[in-house]
Amino acid sequence: MIIVTNRMKTKQGFAEKLAPKFTKPGPLQEMEGFHKVEVTITENPKDYDELNVNMYWHNYEGFQAWKNSDMFKEAHKGTNTKEAKQDSPVIDSEIIVSKVASIITSTKN
Repeated sequence: MIIVTNRMKTKQGFAEKLAPKFTKPGPLQEMEGFHKVEVTITENPKDYDELNVNMYWHNYEGFQAWKNSDMFKEAHKGTNTKEAKQDSPVIDSEIIVSKVASIITSTKN
């Protein structure tokens, strides 16, 4: 399993507003190899908000298929224009790919 994290710095006050946009039902859920998305907000940064969109995939190939799909392109349409970047609350973004190396779960379920 891999976790693909999009770590975003946003203008203050925007992380809470943006978080639900990443967990709306849609075609991502039908992608081969997709497991789940969870969104976390880092507490107490000084000059910005930090939003972490964690996408869990059974394998890297599934993520690559999503990234190269028409659905991905449609979901991100218009976000790379100069005007969109100027109006965006996102200050910076970094993609981090991590391989899950070890897991422990609760025994109280």
